[in-house]
Amino acid sequence: MSRFRYFLRTRYNECDAQKVVFNSRYGDYTDLATAEFFRALGYEKEMQTGDLDYQLVRQTTEWRAPARYDQVLEISVATKHLGNTSFTLATEFRIAGDERVIVTVETVYVHVDHHGLQKSPLPGPLRAALERGASNVTIDHAAYLP
Repeated sequence: MSRFRYFLRTRYNECDAQKVVFNSRYGDYTDLATAEFFRALGYEKEMQTGDLDYQLVRQTTEWRAPARYDQVLEISVATKHLGNTSFTLATEFRIAGDERVIVTVETVYVHVDHHGLQKSPLPGPLRAALERGASNVTIDHAAYLP
């Protein structure tokens, strides 16, 4: 696969009585996948120290089909747009092994100065990393891949 992929197994407490993943969990999953995306871009240390800081501005979720208890989700993240201080990430959810997209999430973030939490221009290296993306990187927290 040429896209960044993050595998996550759904857990019991993330589901309703019908064993369908709660809609609010997709925001959590998007946040986890985004953190792994930035780790794959080489920003693990900066995320730990706070040298890379961003805040969510808007998040739009579109559901097409449910995910259920104990299914493995394949979550892909890619850069959709870069602004002066903001960037937009597109996240797609699939049931692992199925190419059909079941949920899409578009998230607009603004880059901020860690200390004052004021908008800050995207630094050149971050802009380049977001443009490059993390194709062919797979993070598997579900023990899905052999």
